[in-house]
Amino acid sequence: MTLMVLVVDDEVDVEPLFRQRFRRDVRAGRFDLAFARSGEEALAVIEDATEVTLVLIFTDVNMPGMSGLELLPRARAARPDVPVIIVTAYGDAATEHDAFDKGAAGFLVKPIDFALVAQEIDKSLEVLR
Repeated sequence: MTLMVLVVDDEVDVEPLFRQRFRRDVRAGRFDLAFARSGEEALAVIEDATEVTLVLIFTDVNMPGMSGLELLPRARAARPDVPVIIVTAYGDAATEHDAFDKGAAGFLVKPIDFALVAQEIDKSLEVLR
């Protein structure tokens, strides 16, 4: 069973950062990483994830088109079993409250603390064991 973590962010530097940080995990087959640059693209990835087990979604808030806060309830509706964690540069209380009201499993503030990201991934993988 292939496990997949989806990262949704319109910033081009996010993908190489995640790939670098989790290269050993991916090489070891712990999980695969998938990336989407928009909420719309993320929904397509979620819908097409039939040959893998989607275990966790990280999404940025501010993206062109559909924001991460707009994506959140749609992703949860499509895959209620998959936790969604909001990642944002704007860690204000109102945004955090809104995210949790819409079903976020977590809220991380940029710059990305990859130790916290790794903990969230580990938690999601543990649930499957």
